[in-house]
Amino acid sequence: MTDTARAPHPRGRLVVDLCATARVWSLPDAGAVAIRDAAPPGWTVHVISAPTVSDGDGNAAPSEEVMRAIADADAYVGFGMPRALFLAAPRLRWVHSAAAGVGSVLFPEMVESAVVLTNSAGIHAVPIAEHVLGGILHLLRQLDVAVAQQRDRVWNREPFVGAQSAVRELGECRVLIVGAGGIGSEIAWRLSALGARCFGIRRYPERGAPRGFEAVYGIDALDSALPAADILIIAAPATAETRGLVTAKRLDHLPHGAIVVNVARGSLLDERALADRLGDGRLSGAVLDVFEREPLAADSDLWTVPRLLLTPHVSATSPRAYWRRELELIIDNWARFAAGRSLRNVVDKRAGY
Repeated sequence: MTDTARAPHPRGRLVVDLCATARVWSLPDAGAVAIRDAAPPGWTVHVISAPTVSDGDGNAAPSEEVMRAIADADAYVGFGMPRALFLAAPRLRWVHSAAAGVGSVLFPEMVESAVVLTNSAGIHAVPIAEHVLGGILHLLRQLDVAVAQQRDRVWNREPFVGAQSAVRELGECRVLIVGAGGIGSEIAWRLSALGARCFGIRRYPERGAPRGFEAVYGIDALDSALPAADILIIAAPATAETRGLVTAKRLDHLPHGAIVVNVARGSLLDERALADRLGDGRLSGAVLDVFEREPLAADSDLWTVPRLLLTPHVSATSPRAYWRRELELIIDNWARFAAGRSLRNVVDKRAGY
């Protein structure tokens, strides 16, 4: 998504706040050099050296260094943007989040302001899609059973070849992907290449079906699409409209033995209902990379639910390829902003993505 052209900004100051505590998400030295070298004429750059947090939608507590630097900033690049930092930035005109989500950034002052907000939607699509593919194959081929048997030094073919075997081929499956944007389309493209039939749910179905999808439908078609879905993948943005979208009732619309995957946000799925249906065999497996509360508590029942593959919100991890794509987006948008041209990945602040 792009915005409309705006007045050029021939002079300005960019604050870059990407020194993440998680090493793979921290701006590499070569990246800082690339940003400085790309500065449009008349622009200066302040690269923050104080650590910040990249988890979820980004940092909640700004460092003292960035609080000092933001006062005369025209543009800011970070992992989200804390409200306190925004309120301390009277000159700010553009904010870019290196995270895909923007839920925590959409406080009232940001939404009501003229500040352009861009994010990194689509930058993470490839690793997330590969994560989803790996998780689905893990369950379809019952590799969780194999891992458990290997750990216990058990040779038992019965779970794979017996009457209770749940082994399936991906080409047998009909997949429903809720969220047919950048991530959803990358998932669909990979799954369809292996024979799965992919259908999507998106807010604006009139925009058509991206590659990998046979068809896409509006959100009003979700309930009627669920009974045919062998695999349900949740990849939609977290907004007020999508909160609690996949309820216990909707999980019951899925066919017996279906698989559920969530790589969106934990707020979209009823985790307790999912766990119950995995426990009684109503569903045959699930892959969760996101949770209602993160980190997942050590005493959570989810750790011991059968056929539930859990990962700690890491599906987007791809340190080398990520920074190549992210730096290209930041530098291109910076040039566009300075020249008054339309920006890429502009967030509709009222829609929430």
